[in-house]
Amino acid sequence: MAPQARPVSADEEEAALASRARSGDRTAFARLYERFAPAVHGVLLSSAPREEAGDLVQEVFLLALRAIGRLQDPGSFGPWLLALARNRARDAHKSRKPAIELSAEIEAEAGARRSDAVPEGDDVAARAALEAVRSLPEAYRETLILRLVEGMTGPEIASRTGMTHGSVRVNLHRGMKLLRERIARGGLE
Repeated sequence: MAPQARPVSADEEEAALASRARSGDRTAFARLYERFAPAVHGVLLSSAPREEAGDLVQEVFLLALRAIGRLQDPGSFGPWLLALARNRARDAHKSRKPAIELSAEIEAEAGARRSDAVPEGDDVAARAALEAVRSLPEAYRETLILRLVEGMTGPEIASRTGMTHGSVRVNLHRGMKLLRERIARGGLE
């Protein structure tokens, strides 16, 4: 009887894909995109405007495609990619032009002309919830968005970010505790 092969872990498979992508395999890079796009979106959403997050995901993967040849350890692809996402979010924040305050009359006039000026119902609550999460420290913010918005499990978050399972559990627990406290104090209005 032939010995059974040990199943390949998700981390090993991602390292193999990163190694192949580093060698120019576009199909491997596309598979990495499929696996990591939600995590990159979550990281960006934790600090970048919701409207910009989708475009920033594309920018991060374009940066990664251009720079993957310099990735020294294919096993660290996830943390490396999320570091690119954090840096891109910071750069986007820095390059954003300062908002100019409009007078109430101009705002009212512009709002009257645009049918989408004020978000309706659930969208208002979603924006408020997102802002409450964004008000938390970065470690909690990212793990909560990956869990609550992107629907990732604790082990998936650990695998994608390079964090330990214990760290993810602690960040989720502490982040939810802080979020509940802020909501109880009226942080979600």
